[in-house]
Amino acid sequence: MKLVKTTFFSAIITFIRIASGFTASKVVAIFTGPSGVALIGAFANFITIVLTFANGAINTGVIKYTAEFDGDEAKLKRLFSTSFKISIYCSLIVGLILLILAPYCSAWIFASDLYSNAIHVLGLTIILYSLNSLLISILNGKKEIKVYTIVNTAGSLIGLLFTVILVYFYKINGALYALVLAQSIVFFVTLILIIKRPWFSWNYFNGKFDRVIGKQLGSYSLMAVVTALTAPVSQIVLRNMVISKVGINEAGYWQGMMRVSDGYLLIITTSLATYYLPKLSSLKTNLELRKEILSVYKIVLPVVLLGCMLIFFLRFFIIKLLYTDGFLAMENLFLWQLAGDFFKIASWILAYLMLAKAMTKMYIICEIGFSVLYVVLGYVLVDHFHLKGITIAFALNYFIFLMIMIFTFRRILFKTTSS
Repeated sequence: MKLVKTTFFSAIITFIRIASGFTASKVVAIFTGPSGVALIGAFANFITIVLTFANGAINTGVIKYTAEFDGDEAKLKRLFSTSFKISIYCSLIVGLILLILAPYCSAWIFASDLYSNAIHVLGLTIILYSLNSLLISILNGKKEIKVYTIVNTAGSLIGLLFTVILVYFYKINGALYALVLAQSIVFFVTLILIIKRPWFSWNYFNGKFDRVIGKQLGSYSLMAVVTALTAPVSQIVLRNMVISKVGINEAGYWQGMMRVSDGYLLIITTSLATYYLPKLSSLKTNLELRKEILSVYKIVLPVVLLGCMLIFFLRFFIIKLLYTDGFLAMENLFLWQLAGDFFKIASWILAYLMLAKAMTKMYIICEIGFSVLYVVLGYVLVDHFHLKGITIAFALNYFIFLMIMIFTFRRILFKTTSS
């Protein structure tokens, strides 16, 4: 499987996901305004945190070891049965915690307990998401890209349908329920699509818990937990800071800018997740890694640069298309946000090495360190540049991260020996 082929195939179906996401954002923007967009963004960050814990944060480990054990039926059975048990137990525990602490969670996210019912629903349905996440990770690791992308596309379309209907009738509450319910219903779509796969058999999932496999997944769980606690939490902290220092509408503009970034980069990040991580996991020597990294740079960075330039020049059209005239003030955020996007992808291409090679300690240090740096830069630069300071902080943070990644992996990048 080649990166260009994977990227092309992913792009066709991913386009539907992007269109669905932007359409949903448009509906939310029309019916709730910038303040609603900010609140929904905060809830999305919270869901990211919760869902990571709900399946034991094993997604990346399942992808890696499914790819690594491919062809070894005995090892795959141990992997799948262990992963299945982790997903079940963790989702039951997290679901119970959400049911009990829903009012407190609502108060932390929204500064109000008015939205605790949406958290109750999340607690009741989270086991479905956990199992769906496990199945999708297996598809990714087995490189079944067609089914993988169809499942993710189905999730986007279902999310869009729920968003349009529920936001129309219930405004912000409806958007919150849409975020929760769409995650769960996709499980049944995944089940239908994979039910005839040779590996989808109860024999693969009903084995004993394997301590060795559990320990191997544990290192990836630790990395995923750190990611789940740093990236979304830093965004929540920064969003609350923007609300207090600049205003809730301005926080909505920033959230809208982030949605634009996440949307157009989706094709790139999907391709990296489906092709690049399993590929790096299978390579053994520095020379092989260097060739793969440089080939990805040659393909991906020109595409990202072109995308950034087009989006910058079309920014007014994009704002009006995706949101409303009430969001035109976010035009001021595009330049630094797009620069940050370029540095982000450039650094991620190298950072994937930490995941592929289970460099747990380094990964955790980088995640925590750069999340803290992002928050610090955000606080300092918002004081000097107002809302634009948050995007300057984003760009500067990822530029520093890129420099650190280049320095860390300099022996792989600049030496041609096969060691």
